[in-house]
Amino acid sequence: MSLLVLNKVKKIYQQGKIEVPALRGIDLMVEQGEFTTIFGPSGSGKTTLLNMIGCLDTPTEGEIRLNDKKVSDLSRKALAMTRRFNIGFVFQSYNLIPVLTAYENVEFAIRLIDHSSELQMKEKVLKILAEVGLKGLESRRPNELSGGEKQRVAIARALVKEPKLILADEPTANLDSENAAGVVDIMRKMNKDLNTTFIFSTHDPMVMKYANRFINLKDGMISADERRE
Repeated sequence: MSLLVLNKVKKIYQQGKIEVPALRGIDLMVEQGEFTTIFGPSGSGKTTLLNMIGCLDTPTEGEIRLNDKKVSDLSRKALAMTRRFNIGFVFQSYNLIPVLTAYENVEFAIRLIDHSSELQMKEKVLKILAEVGLKGLESRRPNELSGGEKQRVAIARALVKEPKLILADEPTANLDSENAAGVVDIMRKMNKDLNTTFIFSTHDPMVMKYANRFINLKDGMISADERRE
């Protein structure tokens, strides 16, 4: 059973009386444990496709199945629970809560789903922050962190839930080459150690170097889909 299946997925946005097609019929299957990059020029539909996969938007036509459940059959509450428990998000703009510390940003994510004791929760949060290289920075707020450190907090926040799928939209776009390499190394390690499925939207050769599948989008369609062992 595939983790993710898209069948003839289309997305059309309405701008006044004009219809703007963002996706023109996407067929895609993703297995658990893949490390996949989606690339293509601006406007090719990369972010729209990630939003569909992440249950943040709905297709105009077509079907999406996640964990063998048809997404369009799920209620709004069920969709929210799917995102909460099964999907982690990493954005290029970090999306951290500015008034919370690094520790609190990660803790907030796990408190939504984990009913462990306070001690167990603390151990989980500190462990994941250490694994992404933020040991000693737990009490800093986002404005006290570098871009690379903020992205590591965002990764820790996504990973602490141990989701089956992590979606990353240009996760290295705002980082220098050294920090970008560090971020990709962390995600690749988690992919190998936890069998977490990663799907990236990116232009970054650093990310693409580590991927084992490459999906090229052009004008809202998949123009190439290649795998590498």
